Amino acid sequence: MKSINYQHLLYFWTVAREGSVTRAAEILHLAQPTVSGQIHVLERSLGEKLFQKKGRLLSLTDTGRLVYRYADEIFALGRELGDALKGQPTGRPLRFQVGVADSLPKVIVHRLIEPALSMKEPIHLICHEGRPEELLAQLALHRLDIALLDMPAPPAANVRAYSHLLGVSAISVFGAARLAERYRKGFPESLQGAPFLLPGENSSLRRNLEQWFDARDIRPNVKGEFADSALLKAFGQAGDGLFIAPSVTQEEVCKQYSVRALGQLDGVREHFYAISVERKLKHPAVMAISEGAKRKLFAE
Repeated sequence: MKSINYQHLLYFWTVAREGSVTRAAEILHLAQPTVSGQIHVLERSLGEKLFQKKGRLLSLTDTGRLVYRYADEIFALGRELGDALKGQPTGRPLRFQVGVADSLPKVIVHRLIEPALSMKEPIHLICHEGRPEELLAQLALHRLDIALLDMPAPPAANVRAYSHLLGVSAISVFGAARLAERYRKGFPESLQGAPFLLPGENSSLRRNLEQWFDARDIRPNVKGEFADSALLKAFGQAGDGLFIAPSVTQEEVCKQYSVRALGQLDGVREHFYAISVERKLKHPAVMAISEGAKRKLFAE
């Protein structure tokens, strides 16, 4: 099939919408034979009949109905483009594609993105989860508007990206009720030999946590390592070990996973970054995330 002639497609769409060649010709300010002839050209190009006669009326074939649906979307998008260029609202939700590092706590990801969902302009949110290097590659191809990571974009990454610090949180230790009761006394020295669930090696928090343990000569009993933060908390909820999470999410974590907080790890912090290909944030949803993080989530 040759590439579609959109002028011919417009003639077809107008006839299908109006129900007759006569009315379509009047709207298009063309002679009826011209409209009919161009539709026949389109049919030959597609290799399919688009209309069939039922008495004096024209009706769409199955192929005609398929082509009409696509044509309707094509010309609707064209009108929206014109409106957008004039600064008029399009009425279509703004697509917002976010990459989320699999190591980030899901509770904090939701709280970070929530301001974008509360904008006056509706958005269509699409979240992609993956490892930081995968997300940066997608960002470089402009398949993402932003990537949320727990680290700045590494200098060695073959991506021209800019790191925007959203905020910093202290880190708390959590555990099921029986573990929290057992290891709260004497915290944090009580963590010596305590069953512990660690974040995956790709997490910057993992490195900070190991440095904290080494500096205090504390050796927990590592029961598991998890790249996915939600899976880690599920095992923590089941009582398989203590785990860490940002202190700013303490209330949500305790409520959602039915666990208790033992205390904060002095000097351990988790950083949250928005990575973009722009030096200055421009996307309205990204700006809403940045402002919400600084004014609310990490305000303290």
